Amino acid sequence: MVARRKRLLGPAYRLFYEEPVHLTRARGVWMYDAHGTPYLDAYNNVASVGHCHPAVVDALAQQAAILNTHTRYLHDTVLDYAQALLATYPPEFGHVMFTCTGSEANDLALRIAQAHTGGTGLIVTRFAYHGVTLSIAQASPSLGQYVTLGDSVRTVAAPDTYRQTPEAVGPALAQGVREAIADMRARGIRPAALLVDTIFSSDGVYADPAGFLREAVDAIHAAGGLFIADEVQAGLGRTGDAMWGFMRHDVKPDLATMGKPLGNGHPVAGVAARPEVLEAFGRTARYFNTFGGNPVSAAVGLAVLDVVKRESLMANAADVGHYMRGRLRALAARHDLIGDVRGAGLFVGVELVQDRAQRTPATEAAARVVNGLRQRHVLTGTAGMHANTLKIRPPLTFSCADTDVLISALDDVLTSL
Repeated sequence: MVARRKRLLGPAYRLFYEEPVHLTRARGVWMYDAHGTPYLDAYNNVASVGHCHPAVVDALAQQAAILNTHTRYLHDTVLDYAQALLATYPPEFGHVMFTCTGSEANDLALRIAQAHTGGTGLIVTRFAYHGVTLSIAQASPSLGQYVTLGDSVRTVAAPDTYRQTPEAVGPALAQGVREAIADMRARGIRPAALLVDTIFSSDGVYADPAGFLREAVDAIHAAGGLFIADEVQAGLGRTGDAMWGFMRHDVKPDLATMGKPLGNGHPVAGVAARPEVLEAFGRTARYFNTFGGNPVSAAVGLAVLDVVKRESLMANAADVGHYMRGRLRALAARHDLIGDVRGAGLFVGVELVQDRAQRTPATEAAARVVNGLRQRHVLTGTAGMHANTLKIRPPLTFSCADTDVLISALDDVLTSL
């Protein structure tokens, strides 16, 4: 199968794990391989309310049996969904535009920001990932050294809550933004936006202290640019204390982008916008996306929002995430490889280090841990510039019992190392 995949899909694709997993079905937080072996999914935020949730599957099937078309015809479902989605945002947000992927959403948000500001300059963090369209791949340094940054893109060091004191995190990020703005201006580039994933997932998962984003947002606003909150990974209640990640920092972005967790894996994504920010783009450009906001996607999105509310999944993320971090810290007391446990809700980073005093990244060990977990039928991944932080972001239905399975497997792997 690996050879066939290379032959048919070409050389650019990558697989997880030294021994790839052949998955054939999934339900809830469990995925199953071709032999029926269950794997605990501690990684897949896209299946936000659990794999194959019956309410989501039913909504998809029922609408697909009636009508699926684009937003150039009138239909109520997309309007109902837009209204429900905007109700989760601060009242300053008045519009939502739909896409199919987070990449498209970030691309669209950048176009809107450029139209509003007249600038082209974009600031992202040093190991950010925001998508794969041309303009957004050029603002996603985590894609690797061969995907070069755009001429108008500047990077800043991500907040490092492990190596910086809590009071230094916000000022350091803001100073980086100011320096990037100064560099742009020295080269005749007008700033358009600061774009950050509000949990800094690819950079290594940095959540606290809540509020550290505020000074950086003030800095981009003072320069005439916009703040775009990338909520593809942090949003939909995942942090446990807020529906959207930016809310933890008591800031109000100008634009917020969302991705496939909105549809539990179905391709639903979009941009929420302040009306005054969208005005220039709407006046000078037409927007059309054949499948963005189609009736099936809108029905799925409504079902996901309903499940998040009805099953109290944001509260579950808070409770289970608190329990998980506690159990991980207990593991850290017995395994020196664990340098830091951080995160919010069901988005947790576990940084592995060779030496706790020096805090040197344990990249090779992290790879061995992830592959060791895979051998024990638990799926997770790594994050950060040195790929030494375990990234744990399971479906929002993850339970304390599921956490115990994860901790037991991780304890076993760490002991074996």
